[in-house]
Amino acid sequence: MSGSLNITAATVEPELLDLPWDLPLDLWPTDTIALLPKGISRHLVRFANLGGSVVAIKETTDEMAKREYEMLRTLQRVDIPCVDPVAVISRRTDADGTPLRSALVTRHLKFSLPYRALFSQTLRPDTATRLVDALAVLLVRLHMVGFFWGDVSLSNTLFRRDAGAFAAYLVDAETGQLYDGGLSNGQRENDLEIARVNIAGELMDLEAGGRADEDLDPIKVSEGIVAAYRVLWKELTGSESFASSERWRISERVDRLNDLGFDIEELAIKTDESGTTVRIQPKVVDAGHHQRRLLRLTGLDAQENQARRLLNDLDSYSATVGKQDLDEEMVAHEWLMRVFEPIVRAIPKELKGKLEPAEVFHQLLDHRWYISQEQGRDVPLAEAVTSYVNNVLRHRRDEATVIDPPTGTFTMPISVIDEESDEDWRLKV
Repeated sequence: MSGSLNITAATVEPELLDLPWDLPLDLWPTDTIALLPKGISRHLVRFANLGGSVVAIKETTDEMAKREYEMLRTLQRVDIPCVDPVAVISRRTDADGTPLRSALVTRHLKFSLPYRALFSQTLRPDTATRLVDALAVLLVRLHMVGFFWGDVSLSNTLFRRDAGAFAAYLVDAETGQLYDGGLSNGQRENDLEIARVNIAGELMDLEAGGRADEDLDPIKVSEGIVAAYRVLWKELTGSESFASSERWRISERVDRLNDLGFDIEELAIKTDESGTTVRIQPKVVDAGHHQRRLLRLTGLDAQENQARRLLNDLDSYSATVGKQDLDEEMVAHEWLMRVFEPIVRAIPKELKGKLEPAEVFHQLLDHRWYISQEQGRDVPLAEAVTSYVNNVLRHRRDEATVIDPPTGTFTMPISVIDEESDEDWRLKV
């Protein structure tokens, strides 16, 4: 390293000093680079090994790097799903003292993939719809905290598997702006239109390259984000009126939001002058209803749909062993010790990087149901675990870490299996 390097970081990362900041990013040695699938970016982005983790490094201007770093930190503080900002590297120079571009360093989100790496050969309509639905949820959450994205797209998002669906995480915040007073309807509609146009273009690009299923309609799928967004936004922020005798509708509204994965932290309830009509409107809504319940009961941190699935199995266990009337936390601890953890421990060490434990548990339950239906009997859990590990999990590629040996370029792995084809294959096991 040469010159006077400046590192701005929220936490101490001494290993940052070991990276070759005196070289342009495209000339970094292969022993530093980690091979991971990455999305399309207007800037040069590469993955690098940093101690025991992997970071994404983006070369950009000093001003944009600092601005995006602070924006990502702010979004994290308001609990928005996004990548973790690590540092801004500025005042870089090469061996001759020639200035190099500043760099933004973010931590790689384990078990996440860009949308182009979520399918093998062609993107199917159902998978595309699930991706768009996940992006709609992320966009609603961003708008609720007053964040205008300005460049909504599949390419600027990372996706994690979430019990048959996907969870979306913001990756690129350089065009975003946070407004203290919230967004106007015009700003929200602008972001929606940007999303619709960008998604249509991305899917048309796949179509032109022969990587989209012939039944996939890019326009229809892209318009789906608008429809999904409007439904969710109305449910989360809309007001409704009803007769004062129908006060049960207040609980019904809360239950609907809980089913969508949101908690109401504040609810405005007003009556008219006659007292015959009640008007309710959510004031503060927070995502992660099932995540928080699972974390409180078991200490497990999972995606929202994964948490919902695990809680359903916990409730089923409670009913099966006849312990519905016992303390919920005690039963949850017993389920964790007797059901969840033995399954996780049964996964061979060399396969633990394939999927998150909660996703493994979800897929195992699906696999057990499939083979039970196929064999016409209730397959024991231990037998289902063996079958799942040998016939399904062992054939998946890792989604957690790097692929060795490291190299400087990315080639799409031919072993990627999309959600539907994976399920179709399991049915034949």
